[in-house]
Amino acid sequence: MVNGLKIGIALGAGAARGLAHIGVLEVLEEEDIEVDMVAGSSIGSLIGGIYACGVPLRYIKGLASEINWDHITDITFPRKGLIKGDKLLSFLEIITSNKDISELEIPFAAVACDIEKGELIVIKDGPLAKAIRASTSIPGIYVPYFYKNRLLVDGAVLDRVPVSIVKEMGADVVIAVDVGVKNINKKVNNMFDVLFNTFDIMQHEMDKYRKIESDILIRPDLGYYSSFDLDRAEHCIQLGYRAARDSLPEIMKIIEERVE
Repeated sequence: MVNGLKIGIALGAGAARGLAHIGVLEVLEEEDIEVDMVAGSSIGSLIGGIYACGVPLRYIKGLASEINWDHITDITFPRKGLIKGDKLLSFLEIITSNKDISELEIPFAAVACDIEKGELIVIKDGPLAKAIRASTSIPGIYVPYFYKNRLLVDGAVLDRVPVSIVKEMGADVVIAVDVGVKNINKKVNNMFDVLFNTFDIMQHEMDKYRKIESDILIRPDLGYYSSFDLDRAEHCIQLGYRAARDSLPEIMKIIEERVE
């Protein structure tokens, strides 16, 4: 809480580009801007959930620099997805210490989509690792996650940057972080490229008609980074850090206005 205001942050989808969220959170911590609630979609739920769990940013940053796709990828026979997701879930259970969302230091919500009913699902209770696993189930890539009698996929299908969820959680000031989608101008080399490019093209079209209604919108310049670029973690984090630094005057102005 800053000057009596509850600060909420909405962390958007974007696969590896979402590592920029770490840089944004670094700036907020350096400026003593306490985050009172977090909602995340896809990679935003992963970074946001781990952060809400109380894992220090320096550890999250170090982990981001070391992790690669082999750590979280288990190829399966493609019935509902190419990657089974059990390795990812195991990784999440370890990093979150198997905590329940009710145990978190910061209120948290993960956004997913019921792929059978086309409904937005907001997960605010239950095991944190399972909530993140559901929210990060990129269609066609990860096998959808069956959770609470629903078959769930990536939250970005319906809500790429979950600002409305943070507002519903009671935030007075909402900071949104949109890590965007990749610029589509690259040769397709494999099935993963086809699926990710398809997803990015659809998101580009959706963005033409959807405005992110936050108080502050932070948009790191990540258009040339693909969803696979885990090896560019340091660059993504730094771009997130710079974008948050650039937005700092606007953040402080909004907070001062709301206090008045």
